[in-house]
Amino acid sequence: MPLIPEEPQIHESAQGPRAASAAGRTAPTPRPVPGPRSVAAPRPGRPGPGPARPAPPAQRTHGSATPASPRKQNRSAPQIQLIPASAEGALDAAGEAVDLLLDSGRAPGEILVLTTGEQHPWAVHELSFGESAYWAQHDAADDVFYADAASVGRASPRPVVVVAMNGDAADAADAAARVLPVALGHARALLIVCGDPKRIDAALGAGV
Repeated sequence: MPLIPEEPQIHESAQGPRAASAAGRTAPTPRPVPGPRSVAAPRPGRPGPGPARPAPPAQRTHGSATPASPRKQNRSAPQIQLIPASAEGALDAAGEAVDLLLDSGRAPGEILVLTTGEQHPWAVHELSFGESAYWAQHDAADDVFYADAASVGRASPRPVVVVAMNGDAADAADAAARVLPVALGHARALLIVCGDPKRIDAALGAGV
């Protein structure tokens, strides 16, 4: 069944340090349902092992969209949370969803972020040090990990998977059909998808 977005719950004081709004943006920050969690840990000062590296500049240029209610009620399957977003705004919406999950008490190592188009700036930055070092951070599982959706088969399941449907609009339907069922299989507790609701529904199916 198609999703019906609900009115957002606006908590102006709940935004974390990485959820700063871009200039001129008036839309509220999305609040994805955190879902069940096994560990509540504070956010570390520097993600990942090894010495601190300069972080890439933030790329927050688009407004956020209103989240829909979680679709999953089956205790044995992960919840699905949809944040409607355009291809251009999906990466930004996913980043804000991660910030809110961390603020809600999620441990960074519980979260995997997948992109169907342009890679997240963090992934681009870390890959500049080599794939071995990049995947070593994945294996350490002590920080949020960002990956190209094409690499999801190499990634291990995590309690929360966030998917940014930020690929070419012409390929969006095919990308959703390829990525979302696999991403759902990698999410132990919660799958958050930022993208076109119609394409997401078609990819996941009414029975998911």
